[in-house]
Amino acid sequence: MQDTLQASPLLSPTPSSAEEAALAERVGPAFSVEGMLAARQATRKAITAIAARVEPGMLEEDAVAMAKGVLHESGLTLSWHPTRVRFGRNTTRAMRQPSEAGVVLAPDDLFFIDIAPRWQGFEGDGGAAFAVGQHEPYQRCASDAQALFHELRGLWREDGLTGRALYEHGRQWAQARGWVLNFDLPGHRISDFPHAAIHTGALAEFDAAPTSMRWILEIHLRHPELPFGAFFEDMLLEDEYFER
Repeated sequence: MQDTLQASPLLSPTPSSAEEAALAERVGPAFSVEGMLAARQATRKAITAIAARVEPGMLEEDAVAMAKGVLHESGLTLSWHPTRVRFGRNTTRAMRQPSEAGVVLAPDDLFFIDIAPRWQGFEGDGGAAFAVGQHEPYQRCASDAQALFHELRGLWREDGLTGRALYEHGRQWAQARGWVLNFDLPGHRISDFPHAAIHTGALAEFDAAPTSMRWILEIHLRHPELPFGAFFEDMLLEDEYFER
């Protein structure tokens, strides 16, 4: 009888960085450019609609319920991660941390939105921060979160930096402006649902230049001492998809 050859780790080929990157950037069988862009458009439109209904004096829990209602009205009845609206001191918390209950939006305050609707089987994911009132540090934090997103997106487009290099540059950029970049929100894959069946690794650990329309670039800035922060995320795309 012929002996059966047993697989050995010593004989197994080690995947190259290029092979690992290709595996991480696979898509599902239903993936399409048109579907991904439509999901993104619906997501950004919903963020604007939700933000317009947030006002001082509102309880955070009521804002979350309102956001879910806006998504439902928009035909976005399914989400692949929880719908979040965070006020004030809750803006410092990582997404997997629950909010402190009972936080009310003050007249001079900061809030952010983080939604992940599914549109016809495609994953949307987006977030943005908004300042209310005249508190300059809050306004600057919200503005800087979006500015850092575009700073890193520009480096990706022009210099082809790896995901890891992008986030390292982001850490330095944030520190130079008096913020801390939260690496608990390190970017992730996006695809036809569910991307987790393909890849669950972070963009901040991706050692290749990311491919367009495959990744969400997440930016979460926090004040190093005070209890406030800001968030911005969107799909990693070329300039023509952004109105600047």
